[in-house]
Amino acid sequence: MAITPDTKNWTWVLEKPCPECGLDATTFEALDVAALLRTNAAAWPAVLTRADVRVRPDDATWSPLEYSAHVRDVFRIYDYRLALMETEDDPLFPNWDQDATAVAELYNEQDPAVVSDELVAAAASLADGFDRVTDWTRPGRRSDGVSFTIGTFAMYFIHDPVHHLWDVTK
Repeated sequence: MAITPDTKNWTWVLEKPCPECGLDATTFEALDVAALLRTNAAAWPAVLTRADVRVRPDDATWSPLEYSAHVRDVFRIYDYRLALMETEDDPLFPNWDQDATAVAELYNEQDPAVVSDELVAAAASLADGFDRVTDWTRPGRRSDGVSFTIGTFAMYFIHDPVHHLWDVTK
């Protein structure tokens, strides 16, 4: 299933390597996130052509298709939130329940080819958004009160698709 960060200590993603996927945010900067995102997005279409695309390894773990649909939606949500941060003063992001979305949107029943196209398009839009950022210090807040700047938002964000690609290729 989707990773559930500790909302009280989310900064670990920025401070040390992930013990599972190995992403180390201390080795790059927010300005690098657009390129990292494009590289990540380029790997997902191959995942979506696998014979086991709808197979869950166990009852508690998403299938590659479910992870892919989730990543597509993460790209869309972050694109929306980035736009809010650029146009509003310290916006409060609407809540997004990723697990409820997976159930409601029937992730594992979606067409893998469509998910692939949508994921790549959503990643391109978000990467272009990161490329356009001129003020990385603009703030925004999640519904649980966690505050970000666009810079920390970008750095925190990139862990999700990198980690989920690791989830489906380990």
